Amino acid sequence: MRLTSHLLALALSIGAAFMAPLPVMAQSNAFSPIIKVNDASVTGYELEQRIRFLELLRFPGDIPAEAEKGLIEDRLRLEAAKQGGVKIGKAQLEAGMSEFAGRANLTTEQFLGAIAQGGVDPQTFRDFVEAGLAWREVARGKFGQNVTISDAEIDRALSADNNRGAGPRVLISEILLRARAGEVGRARLLAQKIKDQVSSESSFAEAAKLYSTALSRTNGGKVDWIPVTNLPPQVRAAISQLGQGQVSDPVPLPGAVGLFMIRNMQEGADKVQPGAVVFDYAQLLIPNGPDAAAEAQRIRGEVDTCDDLYRVANGLPADQLIRSQGKRGQIPADILRELDVLDANDVSTNLRRGNAVVVLMLCSRNATLADGYVKPEMPTAPGALVPAPNAIPGAGPTPPILDGVGLGYGPSRDAIREELISRKVAQLADGYMAELKANAIITRP
Repeated sequence: MRLTSHLLALALSIGAAFMAPLPVMAQSNAFSPIIKVNDASVTGYELEQRIRFLELLRFPGDIPAEAEKGLIEDRLRLEAAKQGGVKIGKAQLEAGMSEFAGRANLTTEQFLGAIAQGGVDPQTFRDFVEAGLAWREVARGKFGQNVTISDAEIDRALSADNNRGAGPRVLISEILLRARAGEVGRARLLAQKIKDQVSSESSFAEAAKLYSTALSRTNGGKVDWIPVTNLPPQVRAAISQLGQGQVSDPVPLPGAVGLFMIRNMQEGADKVQPGAVVFDYAQLLIPNGPDAAAEAQRIRGEVDTCDDLYRVANGLPADQLIRSQGKRGQIPADILRELDVLDANDVSTNLRRGNAVVVLMLCSRNATLADGYVKPEMPTAPGALVPAPNAIPGAGPTPPILDGVGLGYGPSRDAIREELISRKVAQLADGYMAELKANAIITRP
């Protein structure tokens, strides 16, 4: 089995040969403080346990130094939590431990048993998780309400001009199982049963048709080439451990649990594949007349974004403002030539359409969709759920297809917003930790 740690992005081979169990501490001062952090202490036993834990997680770098650093910061995290009135309850701690263990497709008990073979006390794991949960609550409470993400920031994060879509690409198949609140455990068990039964691309495709809630199930779960950077972080971590033809362990996602098969991989370039770019653009048609050119220039100087064109077009016939999206080959050649030389939110007035001057504005370029992706029509009458033929016992009937589910759509704006918020909060939290360490009294008795 393999543990993929979202926090550390490392692998732990649960079934591999562990180090010998931790011997009974011979030193009389094993539980005496070796580091004082303000009014809190770190013992030699805790340090040795943290070292052992990080070694099992295959943490990079100087592990003893990282273990000491982590324990000092944990004391400061817990102190900040206490001062802020943050308490991690039993249920929250158990959920955090379960989430961490679940990344290895293990229950908490199985994970604790695995690390125990390496000489790590269960309390070491509990302390590690508790400090992380407490710090997350501290950071959210201190900075979360003050972090705002603008639509412009999301646009930049999605922009091909910002290298969204550059880098390695993968050809994958997906199975997405719905997992609402309280259903994650059941969905993970079903996902594991599916994984245990699929042994080829064809059997994965059959399973996708039976169980997946993504529209890709109509094509056996296949998703065309998609940049790795357009995948959710959990999926990136999971597929990074796979070779061609291999299937991931169950991957927890918002509202779902996923399985992913690598069909092919391709090293990417630093630049976005031209064919992957989707142009979002608007055309405002100004009827020909003696003042048409001047009116077009006036509008050009008045608008900052494509949304401003809706204000300008208020009261005009609906067909005078046209908003479109498309890839190369889907866009008229003369429009594409203009778009290629525009930056986002720039305007061209060089084109004519019949008896009209065209105010052409590039809203954005992005490369978030899978190659060749065209949003298919949802089934108009999904009908009642029907028993799945050759189904896994207890799996239930074939589920309905859910609109917007699947990797082919690329990251949603909401997902990008959460990613940017988390990044900003983490940066602010790092700065806060540096401040706490600078003001702390840290001694080694």
